[in-house]
This record gives sequence, structure tokens and C-alpha cells, in this order.
Amino acid sequence: MNYYAVRLPVLDEEKSKVHRQEHLSYLESLAEKGNIFTYGRFTDGTGGLVIYKAANLEEATSLAKNDPYVVTGARDCVVNEWAMNIELLSK
Repeated sequence: MNYYAVRLPVLDEEKSKVHRQEHLSYLESLAEKGNIFTYGRFTDGTGGLVIYKAANLEEATSLAKNDPYVVTGARDCVVNEWAMNIELLSK
């Protein structure tokens, strides 16, 4: 599995509020399947970040684009493969 950082910048704040629970439920269901490493919001209110675990970029992009936030136009998504530095974690 590879890791993919997905930024979810806010496009529509009202839609983000309306679809927040759907978004969180979606992430929880993917976490149960092993496709989420971690996620969280930006404290400045501009969006959030999800680190997906997927076989390839296409799978990660599909997972990100099926997020209710993205489907409803509440958020955009920007997907990048992420090379996690585990060296620092082992010290």
C-alpha cells in the first residue's frame, strides 16, 4: 500500500456544514477497511487533510472523489502521493 495526501480546500462553507456528518461517516467506513491512515481539519478553517492508503494513485483519487464533500461540491480535492518518513518515527 502507498500513502496519498489529499487536501480538501473549502469551496462552499455552508455545504461543508451540511455534509460534515456524511463526510465523517465516509472516512470512518474507509478506516474500517484499512484505506485511511489519518485525517483532520486545518485550524484556520480553510479545509482539511486526509492521508489515504491505496494501491495506486487511481485508487486514491477515486476514494477522494467519492467523499461526500467532493461529490456535493462542498470541497475540492488535491491528491498527491506521500512518501512518509518513518526514519524519524523510529528514533
